Amino acid sequence: MVSLMRNRRTVSLDLRERILKAYDRGDVSRDGVAQRFGVSLGLVKKLLSQRRRHGNIAPRHHRSGRKARIGDEHRAQIRALLRQCPDMTLVELRDALGLECTFQAIHVVLVKMNLTYKKRRCGPVSKTARTSPKPVKRGVAFKASSTRHA
Repeated sequence: MVSLMRNRRTVSLDLRERILKAYDRGDVSRDGVAQRFGVSLGLVKKLLSQRRRHGNIAPRHHRSGRKARIGDEHRAQIRALLRQCPDMTLVELRDALGLECTFQAIHVVLVKMNLTYKKRRCGPVSKTARTSPKPVKRGVAFKASSTRHA
């Protein structure tokens, strides 16, 4: 039997009630209840703990944790700022938005928006000389001067 927890679906309130009723009758262990209903032992433990702590077994809000500081209105401002001045740095963007967040947070938002913040050179490519020798073709003998002598 496939476990419901592996599929990450929310277990219905009806099933939650049936799981706890079966456990409360005392005829089977927590592991037995989990096997009977095709759920994980962790779910049974979680339901018992939730009932003991909160008094209900309804599904809990699953979007907890740190809330994003950069919202949709900030994203629109970022687009506008980068249209005006495409070579702004992350720190400059953060300061222009007036946010109190790390510049890494700005970077993450830019990546999610498929925007780039990399500065581009306006001028032509540099015509400086190569700093490393050209690659040697296979089968060409090395010059004696190119080998190391001890």
